[in-house]
Amino acid sequence: MSRWLPDSHARLEDAALELFAERGFDAVSTTEIAQRAGLSKATFFRYFHDKPEVLFWGQDLLADTFRQAIAGAPSDASPLQLVGAAVLAADGIFDADRHRHAALRARLIASSASLGERAGRKRAVLAAAMTDALRARNVADGTADLTGMVGAAIYGAAYERWAASPVYRSFADLAQHEFDLTVLAAADMSARPRASR
Repeated sequence: MSRWLPDSHARLEDAALELFAERGFDAVSTTEIAQRAGLSKATFFRYFHDKPEVLFWGQDLLADTFRQAIAGAPSDASPLQLVGAAVLAADGIFDADRHRHAALRARLIASSASLGERAGRKRAVLAAAMTDALRARNVADGTADLTGMVGAAIYGAAYERWAASPVYRSFADLAQHEFDLTVLAAADMSARPRASR
């Protein structure tokens, strides 16, 4: 088997997800994934450091995208606008090809406590990436922490809707909707309570 066939990452991902759909995540080995893809087990580990990474790859790319969007946003943007720009910048990552397996990924993660925990750690990493980028823009620590968590929540809600859609939808449209809801909620939180009659 050649170790250098083109599109090895995509072939391994497709093979893994096919096998997971057929037999469940736990019942599939990395050797079986590599064999289904027509590649070696060593090639699998060149692209994925473990089996769960097939479901979670792209975290570093996403975190970098968030950081770059926050760093490159207008100087007068509010912290909330900065994380909104970060989440919208992820649109290019979530294309139609990635959407093909999104619902299956979500089902597999929801079916396993350990995968659910890993998803939680991934969200924490993404929140930290936004928080660090906000601090680099001189946003105060407390505000940066809270806004980073809000940004991760906006991303998470948009991603869930995107993955659950039976047809491909623009991630940016869904992210904008979640951002708008967050802005409205923030306005409600800062409004004075109405006097009782």
